[in-house]
Amino acid sequence: MKPGNTGVVRIVKAAGYSMQGLKAAWQHEAAIRQEIVLLVVLTAVSFFLPVSFVEHILLIASLFLVVIVELLNSAIEAVVDRIGHEFHELSGRAKDIGSAAVFVALMLTGGIWLAIILKLFW
Repeated sequence: MKPGNTGVVRIVKAAGYSMQGLKAAWQHEAAIRQEIVLLVVLTAVSFFLPVSFVEHILLIASLFLVVIVELLNSAIEAVVDRIGHEFHELSGRAKDIGSAAVFVALMLTGGIWLAIILKLFW
C-alpha cells in the first residue's frame, strides 16, 4: 500500500484533483465543451417532456455517460500524445478504440432519447 493521506483529507484532495481534471478537459478539449453544453441543454429539455421518473433518469444518465466516456477518451489521448507524436500502430489503435467508445456511448444515448420520444408520440 502506498503511503499518503487517509480519511477526509484524502477525499478532499481527490475532489480537488477531479476538479483540476474537469477544468483541464474544459480548457483543452472541444468535444468535452460540446458534450457538456449538450448535457445542460438536453437536461433542461427533459424537464419539459411528459415522461416517467425512470425515463427521465435514463435520459439524463445517458448524457452523463457520454461525458464520462469522453473524459476517459481524452485521458487516453493525452497519455498517448505524451509518449510521442510520431505514428505508432498501437498509439493509433488506442486513440481509435477510445473514439469508438465515445461513438458507442453517443449511439446508446441517441437510441434512448429516440425510443422515449417515439413512445411519447406513438
